[in-house]
Amino acid sequence: MSTHTTAAAGVQVCSLKRDTPQTVPANSPYTVIRFPFGSAESSDRFTMHQVNQPDGYVITDWDNDPRSGLIWPSVAGWGTLYAMIQWEAGNYDELRDQFVRDPLGLTPSPNDTTATEHRPPSPGMQCWTKSWGIFVDPAVPLAVRATHDDSVARDIVLAEFKLVIHEAA
Repeated sequence: MSTHTTAAAGVQVCSLKRDTPQTVPANSPYTVIRFPFGSAESSDRFTMHQVNQPDGYVITDWDNDPRSGLIWPSVAGWGTLYAMIQWEAGNYDELRDQFVRDPLGLTPSPNDTTATEHRPPSPGMQCWTKSWGIFVDPAVPLAVRATHDDSVARDIVLAEFKLVIHEAA
């Protein structure tokens, strides 16, 4: 068990980290950021990010399956989402990111986006963090998505995605 796993009564946490590049094509729609399973710096004590998905689907190639970017909340409640995205340097005019409920159309209400941001680039590598509060439901998976407007494919070189749930009373 990771030393990063802690939980107070009524709080459940899932913390994911990707430290290998993920390529986002040029002129692409938003792309779900994918995360490995069981990484040393990830924590999933409450089984919200599993190879065996709650709907019976089994992920066999996390790096190429957008389902590996899903967090399935363990309980209903008030959730705080956190993300950190680092892009390689590039010729961007704008970088975009967002949180989304059901990005893959697995429920009757897909692509419910929130906290969408369009950002101008800074010099060099692009490093961003964000947080946002939403109500979460175990039947509705969550993801963080990103895209860019460079004319060539670009890499996200480091990413984190976290959910903290405060259970409803």
